[in-house]
Amino acid sequence: MQHPPYNLSQPSRGHGSNLISFSINSLHPAAARHDETRHQARKLALPRGRVRRGVREISIPSSPSLSSASGSRWSIRSKKEKENENENEKEMEMGVMDPYIVGTFFASMLGLVLLCVLRRRDGDVRAKAPIPRRGGDYVTTRDASPRDSANRDCSPENGFGAADVVIVGAGVAGSALAHTLGKDGRRVLVIERDLTEPDRIVGELLQPGGYLKLIELGLEDCVEEIDAQRVLGYAIFIEGRNTRLSYPLGKFHSDVAGRSFHNGRFIQRMREKAATLPNVRLEQGTVTSLIEYNGTIKGVHYKTKAGQELEVFAPLTIVCDGCFSNLRRSLCKPKVDIPSHFVGLVLENCELPFANHGHVILADPSPILFYQISSMEVRCLVDVPGQKLPSIANGEMAKYLKSVVAPQIPPQVHDAFVAAIDKGNIRTMPNRSMPADPYPTPGALLLGDAFNMRHPITGGGMTVALSDIVVLRDLLKPLHNLHDATALCKYLESFYTLRKPVASTINTLAGALYKGASGIIFPIVRAEGVRQMFFPRTVPSFYRAPSDN
Repeated sequence: MQHPPYNLSQPSRGHGSNLISFSINSLHPAAARHDETRHQARKLALPRGRVRRGVREISIPSSPSLSSASGSRWSIRSKKEKENENENEKEMEMGVMDPYIVGTFFASMLGLVLLCVLRRRDGDVRAKAPIPRRGGDYVTTRDASPRDSANRDCSPENGFGAADVVIVGAGVAGSALAHTLGKDGRRVLVIERDLTEPDRIVGELLQPGGYLKLIELGLEDCVEEIDAQRVLGYAIFIEGRNTRLSYPLGKFHSDVAGRSFHNGRFIQRMREKAATLPNVRLEQGTVTSLIEYNGTIKGVHYKTKAGQELEVFAPLTIVCDGCFSNLRRSLCKPKVDIPSHFVGLVLENCELPFANHGHVILADPSPILFYQISSMEVRCLVDVPGQKLPSIANGEMAKYLKSVVAPQIPPQVHDAFVAAIDKGNIRTMPNRSMPADPYPTPGALLLGDAFNMRHPITGGGMTVALSDIVVLRDLLKPLHNLHDATALCKYLESFYTLRKPVASTINTLAGALYKGASGIIFPIVRAEGVRQMFFPRTVPSFYRAPSDN
């Protein structure tokens, strides 16, 4: 793949005009709650003792001329507002007495002067502070970094210049995130172990909610030209009976529906679209470790395709290297459960009983899925519970599929199913679930399957990842300078709370549909956090959501 060269002298450009906005209120009950959450959070976006001036925040000392608003924001009222508020005692508490206006002005100016002095002093200290390099030695920032970078964002060997964000992994989450942040003007470096087209048996069904997130991110054209199939609902089969359940899409545009496709084709389209942005670069390499200094993640060590060992620095590192992540242990407490495995087959030249629908067979001992992934191919996923699978090599798996599974599938696809078994291209993968349990770490964030997984029976994983990217994009927009480590850390902590309404709903549904018992629902709720799921407004980090620019 050819990537456009990065020109350091060329200013980064956002592409906000190309972003298609969508009303969240009409998408999904959980999404509506999420929108309401963000709206309420805007009112209390800044920590106590901070006032926004343009795009900056300045600290000002407490004084009698300032009064607290809802316990988290100082508000300055004009004389006219004061006169109106005298009519109401509660509102009077929010106002500022007219005699103190002059004092407020001078207090603000004093705070601004002090802030400038402290920032200059902090810059001198930071310039002398060492940062880690390979081999265990250290180098000062002033010696190592370009002038516009506080942390030597990218090594000169890369020829890329300074980066604002380093993304580890270019799957669905990493590619979509790179394009999204690139459109907002961030300089993004993506490091992916293998940039050739992936070949997976999951991540092939995008629910309508996920497609709506694609629209919101301006990525809906990534399901075009890959022979993707529209999905309008599900057909459920049990003991010879069946019923069809359609998505409630009547209020949406006719193009809004689920999509099923080859996972690798979808990812390649998103990678290509991200690479078209001049401030986004995709590089093939293997990240070996995170660079940490004094509890803050400064960047990553990685090995290039040619075997060269390099390090790259940026104020924000986002790890989204998938379900097999080897970096997540530094950023969360992984509690991975593997309740079952999927056995994957591709059926050719067959028609499903219900066109444009996913098919779920509630079989014994566990479900079987069928859905179209191209105009000529049907994916079959057989869930096999437990940790141990019948052997493919000695024929035990083929015997299990023919004797136990085949008698329970619809007659319309029986012959194609047996033919796929005889063809021998049988693949397996573990079904993993892992609740989100992060360590809030300055300078770093987890995303995608590296951070949070659920049983893939509902096809909800990509929807969660894309929803998280929308939350993160909106959260970072007010932060024009990611080098403000303190502010960045507070906003990143808010991400873990603001994502909960959508993510926890899908996670709970996936677990409930798979085992269908309260024994699984309550552990998930407990792991996800009762307070975060049902009472997010009571979580302190909720109040650090972004405000409108």
